[in-house]
Amino acid sequence: MKALFDHLSATCSKKTTQLYSTSFSLGIYFLKPAFHEPIYGIYGFVRLADEIVDSFHDYNKDFLINKLRNDTIDAIADRISINPILNSFQHVVHAYNIEWSLVDTFLKSMEMDLNQKEHTPDSYNEYILGSAEVVGLMCLRVFTEGDSHLFDELKPYAMKLGAAFQKVNFLRDLKADYQNLGRTYFPGVNFDHFSKADKENIQREIEEDFKLALVGIKGLPTGSRRGVYLAYYYYKKLYLRIKETPPDKVMNARIRIPDYNKIGLMFRSLLRHQFDLL
Repeated sequence: MKALFDHLSATCSKKTTQLYSTSFSLGIYFLKPAFHEPIYGIYGFVRLADEIVDSFHDYNKDFLINKLRNDTIDAIADRISINPILNSFQHVVHAYNIEWSLVDTFLKSMEMDLNQKEHTPDSYNEYILGSAEVVGLMCLRVFTEGDSHLFDELKPYAMKLGAAFQKVNFLRDLKADYQNLGRTYFPGVNFDHFSKADKENIQREIEEDFKLALVGIKGLPTGSRRGVYLAYYYYKKLYLRIKETPPDKVMNARIRIPDYNKIGLMFRSLLRHQFDLL
């Protein structure tokens, strides 16, 4: 039965999210139940592309990312894929009218990772748009459930939230990106001599993104606000931990929040949401 395969596909996307991200899994758990499966579907697709460019070092990444692009096009056109992650994702695309332009822009940023090791201000903004901002817009399509006016109203804030998350990831993963993958995302920064001034400039950019993102979170429908705020709250705390860390340590260690602390953060974020202290 096709319904059984669709259930398997959705389960694959859910397990992928849970395996790769405890923070996003917690955030999804606190969305209204109808949003769980579609957001897992989006995350599973995004994770699949990201793994190709970041992890599959012994394989032909150009071939694999191009195959993913073509398979995604076919999955959306045919409304089915034998790849469970893509089958799950195409369901979300059709159910919530996610534009191909968002998917295409995301894949273009993943393709940039294959060959572009440094960024200019323009390419940096292009990469952030594709790797993070349009992912926020895919999720917003789900959260607004066909309300195009609300989508347009919240669109710039959803993009800022995606950008904030991605830039925090860049700071958290400086060591792996620079030393292991040979990539630098922040333009105009010499990471052989990463200075306090460099770090502070990046931090000001992130803080502005977080500030605007919170405006949008407050405007989300009740079914999505709590879960999105939890993800925001976690990333803001991770950012503050990175902010307190000297540049040399950020370059040589992956700053993270232990899983046992995430539970405490979860309860604090839920209390803040409950008492309207966003």
